[in-house]
Amino acid sequence: MEKVRSFTDLIAWKEAHKLVISIYKMTEDFPRKECFGLTDQIRRAAVSISSNIAEGFSRKTGLEKKHFYYISIGSLTEVQNQLLIARDVNYLSKEKFRPLADLTLIVSRLINSLVKNIDKYNSLNKN
Repeated sequence: MEKVRSFTDLIAWKEAHKLVISIYKMTEDFPRKECFGLTDQIRRAAVSISSNIAEGFSRKTGLEKKHFYYISIGSLTEVQNQLLIARDVNYLSKEKFRPLADLTLIVSRLINSLVKNIDKYNSLNKN
């Protein structure tokens, strides 16, 4: 297993980045009237997920890292809510919704794994 040297090596970041790209592509089909509404909101929240993973990676202490990972989880929850809204107002078909919703669940599990690994590392170093 290779050493993680950059945030771009994190699987959580890679999957979050895929989500951002998918969100940008998906929102290109939203009505123009949504440019400063749902389109802007979901894009900003999606970018925040991978950005906070990256920022957390660069922090020195486990507490600081967890803080940014938790912010990314909050942004991910925003994206999940906004995807539901997009589906329910018929900006997003159920067929396009499902893979994005599934990807948000994958990203959530991966970010939570980052947090658990910090806790595990901290508990090992206390002994």
